[in-house]
Amino acid sequence: MERPSFPMFKLNPDLDEAILREHFACEGRVQIADFLEAPQALALRASLSERSDWRHVINGESQVFEIAADRFDALPDETRKTLEQAMFAKASHGFQFQFDTIRVPDEKSKRQATSEHLAAFATFMSSQEVLEFIAAITGEKGIGFADAQATRYRPGDFLTRHDDAVAGKNRRLAYILGLTPGWRPDWGGLLLFHGAGENVTDIFVPHFNRLSLFAIGQPHSVSHVAPFAGAERLSVTGWLRTGQQPD
Repeated sequence: MERPSFPMFKLNPDLDEAILREHFACEGRVQIADFLEAPQALALRASLSERSDWRHVINGESQVFEIAADRFDALPDETRKTLEQAMFAKASHGFQFQFDTIRVPDEKSKRQATSEHLAAFATFMSSQEVLEFIAAITGEKGIGFADAQATRYRPGDFLTRHDDAVAGKNRRLAYILGLTPGWRPDWGGLLLFHGAGENVTDIFVPHFNRLSLFAIGQPHSVSHVAPFAGAERLSVTGWLRTGQQPD
């Protein structure tokens, strides 16, 4: 099926909807290799690598704490050690995360008011081209738009078990576009799907230009990035949601 182009970003025309649909039907999840045309994936990665407005986020008991990533890096060692001990204590039995993020507004007008690659990618993910492609794979035909954020997992970052189901958000599918070439599984940062009896039923490695797509409600986590990881785990993540996108 021929798809119209979108400024800056374009789906790889060689993607096979029938095969992807078959994979998704089995477990409610699929990895789509070479999701974008290669030059655009490289340009998106380069733009994120150059940005200095990353925010470091850590969840607390009832809210998310955030600080400019460079300010977090400059905290005294003793302060960071105390913070890590508190995080790890909570992570051992509850929901906990820490990583860096750059958020994209949901509103169309705000996305279109900037020339940033990240905002343009979010607009692309909400385009008719992409939504029809995803509907053909998943059967989800009521998606109105995609939200988005860039995420950066560095050594020590992680995201414990959760299922993405949040009341009022109208999330139907989650996606993660990997943007780090040559990521090794032993570096951590793996997307783990949890089954009964604390078993891991599936593992997605964050390969470059590969879109992980899965239905909401599946327990999953991102494993701790090892101190010897040879790169930062860059990606764009978000949810495909029902309802009308804000103007």
